[in-house]
Parts: sequence; C-alpha cells; structure tokens
Amino acid sequence: MDNIMNKSDIILIVDDNPTNLGVLSDFLDETGYEVWVAKSGDMALQRIEYALPDLILLDIMMPGMDGFETCRYLKDKTQTCEIPVIFMTALSDTESKVKGLNMGAVDYITKPFQQEEVLARVKLHLKLYKLMRQVAEQNQTLEKKVQERTFELNQMVEELKTMQVQLVQNEKMSSLGQMVAGVAHEINNPINFIYGNLEPAEEYIENLLSLIEMYQLYHPEPDAQIKAYREDIELEFLREDLMKILSSMKVGATRILEIVKSLRNFSRLDESEIKQVDIHEGIDSTLMILQNRLKAKPERPTIEVIKEYGNFPQVECYPGQLNQVFMNLLANAIDAIEECYSQDSLAKVQDYSGKIWISTELDNSDEVKIKISDNGKGMTEKVVDRMFNPFFTTKPVGKGTGMGLAISYSIVVDKHVGKLECSSKVNVGTEFIIQIPIHQKSPTNSQSNVELEENNQLLNSKSLIQ
Repeated sequence: MDNIMNKSDIILIVDDNPTNLGVLSDFLDETGYEVWVAKSGDMALQRIEYALPDLILLDIMMPGMDGFETCRYLKDKTQTCEIPVIFMTALSDTESKVKGLNMGAVDYITKPFQQEEVLARVKLHLKLYKLMRQVAEQNQTLEKKVQERTFELNQMVEELKTMQVQLVQNEKMSSLGQMVAGVAHEINNPINFIYGNLEPAEEYIENLLSLIEMYQLYHPEPDAQIKAYREDIELEFLREDLMKILSSMKVGATRILEIVKSLRNFSRLDESEIKQVDIHEGIDSTLMILQNRLKAKPERPTIEVIKEYGNFPQVECYPGQLNQVFMNLLANAIDAIEECYSQDSLAKVQDYSGKIWISTELDNSDEVKIKISDNGKGMTEKVVDRMFNPFFTTKPVGKGTGMGLAISYSIVVDKHVGKLECSSKVNVGTEFIIQIPIHQKSPTNSQSNVELEENNQLLNSKSLIQ
C-alpha cells in the first residue's frame, strides 16, 4: 500500500559521489519512490527548470556550487522555496547544521547512511510537505470563498438598502401621486371655467361701457345725484382700469393653465409605457415647476437658464422617469449655485451670476445628447467617483436621501440603455451629459414600469411642491 501511495512522490538526490548516488537511488526506488539524480548543484538547478521534485536530498561538500549555495538559490526562488531540503553530510559540527537550517533546510542526514533513518526522515518530510500544500490550497480556496461570499453579502446589503428606500418612496409616492392628480384636477376644472368665461365677460363689459358712452352722448347733463355718484366711483378711471384688470385676469388664468399642464406633463402618471415624446417639452415642464426656485430672492438674483435646443425627432422613452432625471439634475444645479451665494462673501456674490445651461443635439444620427451644466460650487474628483452610489450625499442630514443621482443613473443606463456621465471642477461648475437612443428596444426589466416610475418620481419631491 505504501509503495502505491509513494509512487508519485519524486525525490531528487544531489551528490558528487557516484557510490552514494547509486546506493540511495536504488534503495529509494525499491521503496517505491521516483528518483532523480544530479552530480552537482548546477545540474540540480538545471533539472528543476523542467520539473519540480517533492523532496531534495542535498550533499553539502561538492566541488563548484556546494550544498549551502545550492540551497540558498532554491530558497530564493518562488517556485522552489517550499520544497523540503534534507542535507547529507559527514560534517557533525553544530555550526554547519545551524547554518543549513537557517538557510531553509528541514533536516540533516549524517554519512554513512542508515537506510531506516533515511526512509523515516524522507517519509516524515514528504508527509509534512503534502500537509503543508493541502493547508495552503485549502486556505486559498477558503479565502476565495470568503471573498466571494463577502462580495455577495455586500451586494445583498446594497440591494436591500435600495429596496428599503424604494419601498418607502413607493408608499410616499402613492399619496403624492394622488395629491398631484387631485390638485391638478381640482384646479383644472374651475380655471377652465374662469378662463372660458373671461372672453364673454370682456364682451359684456365692453357693451355696458358702450351703453354708458351713449347715455353720456345723449344726456350730457345728468341729474346731480348721478353726477355725484359718477365722481365718487371715478368713472373715467374705472373704464380705463377695468380692461386692464380683465387683461391681467386673462394672463393669470393662462399662467395657471400652463402650470397645471406642466404638472400633468411632468408627472405623466398615466404614461408608464415607452412613448414617443418631445424631450424639450419635458425639460420645459420641469423648468416651469422649478420656476419658484429659479426666480430672484432677497439673498440672490434670478438664476439664468440658457437653452440651446437642437432639431431632432421625437424620442422613444419612459416620459415620467426621464422627467424625473431632469428634475434631479436641475435641482442639484440650483443647490450648487445657491451654495455659492451662501458661502461666498458679499463682494464676491455681487460679481457672481448663477447660470444653468441646457443643450440638446442629435448624436450619431440615432442618439440624443442632453447636456445640463452650471457654474455652481463644483465637486472634487473623489466626490464625482462616488456620486452615483446609492445613499451617497454631500448634503446635510435631512436635505438629501443620497438616492437621486443613483436612481437617475439607473433610469438612463438600465431603463433607457443610455449613458449618464459627469464632469466637475471645484469653484468652476458641473456638467452632466445624458445620452439615450432615439428608438428603444423591448424592455427586459421584470419590475413593472408603473412601480419603477412611482419610485423614481418621488425623489426630490421637495422641488416639485416648492
């Protein structure tokens, strides 16, 4: 049984004495080992270039490269440093033995040889060498498994975090969606009624004013009571101002209708499937909703928006989700500009003018490129590298979930098979580039589009209700 088990074990004997080589090789071969021989250290090193033995029996006293030098070379090489080396020597002094062991030898065999001792030491160190290799392999396998498991667990943690946020957002979105739909509906009906009646009201008032003019023409001298009342109500001013009031009412009603239209166009709660839409409508609707944040405030002037729209056909996309991306990027741009005003000195603020640039163009004839840039605070390279990670935010606690850009990235890259890239420089500004194909392929995402849209639209909801 031992012979069969040892047949694959290779022993290299290095000795310049042919007699020692013959005795040891014959004995070990009969025991069941595969034996290689070398008559010098140089020959031994040449031999191991082609194949590695499991154990080396190495003579110390050899001409040319002696055993110590040969051992040092073996231990310096990564491929051979772990192979057990047993020195064979007639030297019995302690100093030589210590020197050999310090160089990495595992044992000594003293000449003349005792076959039983040689066999016992060879078996022992082969067994130890095999055990050591097994332990190393098991450690490597275990390390790999631990790394794989750790990676899987980290992935699961990130997925659970994302799911947790999305569940919370979904719950909030349900009530927010109902509120937006309800508000839009409740405003839309009465404002349509008001707007629709403004024109006939204007016509009726003009008729009444014309009638008053006729009375004045045919009765230039009214009774004292009528004359006094005409002066009290300032009839001439009233006639002039009434038409201005009607014009203002018409402008206000038109503005409300535009806001309602923008709310419905922005949310698109009824459009969860891929549709062909005008990208510029979505951007304009988002800007309309953010108008309150863009206009001048006591601490800063109006944030200027510069638009450069290109000409291209309608784009196949998920309108509500893409509008949410515009909302996230534009709201972040406003935040960055406002941070400049809040941190800089008064003199610097007076010379500073916050601007947002929005440009669109056709790229490679089958893609749309949308650039949104600002001259706000800017970000460091370290922040840019992490900005699309879930839950990463540089905003104070309570002012950001850290999911806005992560979900925006998911919408553009995963849902629209596009690209979302960012470049930024501190105290210069930031630019986001969105690239999406004009025509979308069939969706493969198993999650329902309605659920995704609800999850994504809620982020930055403060900007919506402001």
